[in-house]
Amino acid sequence: MATYLTSETIKTLREQRGLTQRALADAVGVTDKAVSKWESGRGLPDISLVEPLSAALGVSVAELLTGDVRQNANRAGNLMRSKFYVCPICGNVVYALGEGSFSCCGVQLVPCEAEEACDGHAVSVERVEDEWHVTLDHPMQKDHFISFIAYVTMDGAVLKKLYPGQEAAARFRIGASGVIYAYCNRHGLVRVHTPRRERPAHGNIPG
Repeated sequence: MATYLTSETIKTLREQRGLTQRALADAVGVTDKAVSKWESGRGLPDISLVEPLSAALGVSVAELLTGDVRQNANRAGNLMRSKFYVCPICGNVVYALGEGSFSCCGVQLVPCEAEEACDGHAVSVERVEDEWHVTLDHPMQKDHFISFIAYVTMDGAVLKKLYPGQEAAARFRIGASGVIYAYCNRHGLVRVHTPRRERPAHGNIPG
């Protein structure tokens, strides 16, 4: 009997996204052991996780369930594959839906490669009512600061520009599951997936 989702699909899509099992687990609110079981065929994600799983893997629910990932113009426009370009001279930020050719201040810009947030650039994402409250314990001095914080989902992107002397924080209205990016002028771009949105509890339905 065929299953609604295969281990090969999950593993292949995760590796194509450059995600570790831990990163994928954090994105959908499970443990990395659970992801390991999915990929080894020793278990399947609950049906309630299909939507956040598809968002974390950058594909539609239909593509996730069928394993038929269509590489076409619409895929190239996938906002989860977008790029940030930062001018090293003036700090201007260019956001694009993919790699392109951009210049600023006479300099050819290169796309920023995002790394998973870690100690030194840890990103805290907390839900405050209907907003994500993003904070970093990071210097905001003239020579070392967070230049911007962005929230990118399959539906769009919102960017908040920051300046020395300000708080390294931003608020974004909660939308689809996505990725929070923060850019340090010294160390570059880091990212963290938004926490899994809790579904409202339902009472038991009599059998």
